[in-house]
Amino acid sequence: MPGTKEVIDRFEHAFQTHDPSDFVNIISEDCVLENTGPAPDGARYEGRDACVKFWTSVAANKDMHFDEENIDILGDRAIIRWRLVWGDSKADSVRGVNIMRVHDGKIVEALGYVKA
Repeated sequence: MPGTKEVIDRFEHAFQTHDPSDFVNIISEDCVLENTGPAPDGARYEGRDACVKFWTSVAANKDMHFDEENIDILGDRAIIRWRLVWGDSKADSVRGVNIMRVHDGKIVEALGYVKA
């Protein structure tokens, strides 16, 4: 069974290569994803299908990319700092962080925050 680092490496690889095909293998059936969104508390996605659908829409988008700033693995948790870039100027980007939890070789929880 893959450990936290391997699962997070595979997750990040999908975004770097714009190939989300591995998501179904590394996201648990009961995964919960919360991230910054239009509602005051952000958006919430529950279950593998909803999480895979959301992440696939982001990872497959070749008009933007993530620059990894740092990844810390702490047992079953990972803290991923990143910059999302969609243009040439610094104004065409935003920084954020994901706090991920892995259990039994799959992502079970992801909390995503963007710097405002």
